[in-house]
Amino acid sequence: MTSDTSVRPSASTLDAIASMGVAVPTYDRAALSPGIVHFGVGGFHRAHMAMVLDDLHAEGLAMDWGIVGAGLLPSDERMRDALAAQDHLYTLVIKHADGGRDRRVIGSLVDYRYGPEDPEGLLSLLADPSIRIVSLTVTEGGYNVNPVTGDFVADEPGVVADVGALRSGRAPATVFGYVTEALRRRRAAGIEPFTLQSCDNIAGNGEVARRMFGAFARLVDPDLAVWIEDRVAFPNSMVDRITPVTTDADRDELRDAGVDDAWPVVAEPFFQWVLEGRFSTGRPPYEKAGVQVVDDVVPYEHMKLRLLNASHQGLAYFGTLAGHTYAHEAMADPDIARYLRRYMDEEGTPSLDPVPGIDLHDYKDTLIERFANPEIRDTLARLGAESSDRIPKWLVPVIADNLASGAPVEVSAAICASWARYDEAVDEDGSPIEVVDRFADELKAVAATQSENPLAFVHQERFFGDLASREEFAAPYLAALASLHERGAKETVRRLAAHEAL
Repeated sequence: MTSDTSVRPSASTLDAIASMGVAVPTYDRAALSPGIVHFGVGGFHRAHMAMVLDDLHAEGLAMDWGIVGAGLLPSDERMRDALAAQDHLYTLVIKHADGGRDRRVIGSLVDYRYGPEDPEGLLSLLADPSIRIVSLTVTEGGYNVNPVTGDFVADEPGVVADVGALRSGRAPATVFGYVTEALRRRRAAGIEPFTLQSCDNIAGNGEVARRMFGAFARLVDPDLAVWIEDRVAFPNSMVDRITPVTTDADRDELRDAGVDDAWPVVAEPFFQWVLEGRFSTGRPPYEKAGVQVVDDVVPYEHMKLRLLNASHQGLAYFGTLAGHTYAHEAMADPDIARYLRRYMDEEGTPSLDPVPGIDLHDYKDTLIERFANPEIRDTLARLGAESSDRIPKWLVPVIADNLASGAPVEVSAAICASWARYDEAVDEDGSPIEVVDRFADELKAVAATQSENPLAFVHQERFFGDLASREEFAAPYLAALASLHERGAKETVRRLAAHEAL
């Protein structure tokens, strides 16, 4: 199929698209009614939650749980327009490591509301009893958390403006304002509150949402904040699927396959969603579409953060210093793959509590396969960004737990050393490394002093706590940092993979 015969997704073209071998909704989309409003319709939502609802609809289930997308930022206008032109249909492309593709059109999005265009329309929808879940993928920054104290940033200009707007009866502009005003209206009308369901990739996402939205509500109306605390469910969840940014090459490839989609989404084959079963006013039967609905998400969350996310950090810095650009390129080096598996087996796994229903050996095998998928083209620069927000949450707890239990920390210490070496902001050939981090200037300045004080980087207590004073950590850290400077990343990784002394 050539690009000049490709078809734009729409209600009227689904038969034509199906004839090209692309899966399409077989259910009656006209029978769908909204039950969910989702803020932050990006690639991850469309490859994750929206796909789950589409799976349920295909079985004739959850037909009163259609999704209405919501956007509040100027950048969201592009998504609104792309979806509107396609009857809110879009194509999900699953990229397999062998080059294979699974293509399907997703039909679970029934509408899209751009808040600045019609604030009252979006508020009225959120206050409607049919909406029983408001879900979020607004990124970690969207929760307005102070990175040092963990408190709500009450003096952020958008927050200040929205507090004033709601107090004076004007339309809000932030997700905090929309959610709070909608809940105020529901309370006043005697309507049960919706569940606020975070789907963002952050630890304790439901608890973070509860604290941050509660803090905003207290600024507006303390009595309303108490009602929200008592009545609104904020279930925690663990979400996992790599969804790279859609590129023009992705659009061209899909067009060559016959579908001219303005904004398709691409993803890896792996999918996982573990969700706490606490909801205010019901939920779709998620478990019938592969979601694990559990009483406690924490064991699964720790598994992901300490095995997948921490390993990503181990891949990012050593891989970059060794001269690689993409994750799959780095994983082609068998020493890097073996060193990461050593971390997972000897240090990540001992720090975990039992994970019900999960075979950790198989899970770790899958992680190695996922990292090595050449079709995803995940960049090491992406994995190494905002390290000051990642290492303290993903790797430092592993080290602390293992020091307490007597488990080894040699590889974890080496990953910390590789971050310190990476933040010197120059690779082994003398080329610059762009350090993308909110504390980049401070981190680079500290890293520049390591020749005089090799422990300087880990003396930053806001990131490492007291680890610099712990000999069991400091000794392997210093050995790894010295090896990185003297032998380079490739030889250091080889020795770690082979269990040789640094």
